[in-house]
Amino acid sequence: MSQQPFSRPGAIDLSGLRRPATPPAGSSGAGAPGSSGGAAGAYSVEVSEANFQSVLESSMTGPVVLVFHSPGQSPESTTYARDVAAVTGEYDGRFLAGLVDIDASPQIAQAMQIPQVPLMLVIIDGRPASQPIPGALGADELRTLFNQLAQQLTAQGITGRHQPLPATGAEGDEDAEPEADPRYAAAQDALGEGNIDLAVEEYQKLVDANPADVEAAAGLAMAKVLQRTQGVDLNTAREAAASAPDDVDAQTLVADLDMLGGHVDDAFNRLVDLVRRTSGAERDKARTHLLGLFAAVGNEDSRVIRGRQNLASALF
Repeated sequence: MSQQPFSRPGAIDLSGLRRPATPPAGSSGAGAPGSSGGAAGAYSVEVSEANFQSVLESSMTGPVVLVFHSPGQSPESTTYARDVAAVTGEYDGRFLAGLVDIDASPQIAQAMQIPQVPLMLVIIDGRPASQPIPGALGADELRTLFNQLAQQLTAQGITGRHQPLPATGAEGDEDAEPEADPRYAAAQDALGEGNIDLAVEEYQKLVDANPADVEAAAGLAMAKVLQRTQGVDLNTAREAAASAPDDVDAQTLVADLDMLGGHVDDAFNRLVDLVRRTSGAERDKARTHLLGLFAAVGNEDSRVIRGRQNLASALF
């Protein structure tokens, strides 16, 4: 699967959705998944013309993954929408899945110019953050995609999380205050305020308290990347690395910059090559730095698995 950097094209035109339209006869207006299999969960919501605007506004907090499906035209697309909701729930609020039944809410499909179902669209700050993703992906492919999105967003300093939605769908619960997960709040608030040093300290506390907290370790590793690259000029750093190919500090700095730019394989390959060329303390320094970048991406990522294999080859 190719990895695309995020962009922010024009905002979505919602002029046709300012007044909720009456759903077609025979439809619930709330979307089929929840009524026929319970797709709605702590981090997924059935999108209608009535709540579409509020769902988009929630993308100011964290990414919203819209999945367009049609029970009438393509039952398989509705199954896929449930699958996306299930996988999204594994990320503890990093993403919110919005399931859009285009049979029940045709105006949304028209406003978004949806050419087919199923189709997935990532929304950040109320705007599409990538090209639409057509077709159905398998669960493993979805996890790979969401891992990539999470890594790129963290590198860009976008670390917000959605609050878990109420467990029940009763109308009287919609004003209830969901309980926030406080584990990462201090570190994420620090990142949001641009206080990278404090974010590192807060993530370090989490890791010290629970070394098995993989997400805290990943957050710490990426926060350290942000810390090391503060105020660095990319061109100057690349020129320094090109003129001193065995300088560990110069090479690791460019690897960090590659990570921030989404060029994960380039960062890994640069440091693997450096490990291969160096020895002693310099080699150990390069290897340790590379292990930190592995932690930032996640051990289950295919690029990390490949990078570890290449590192083992370079060492032995």
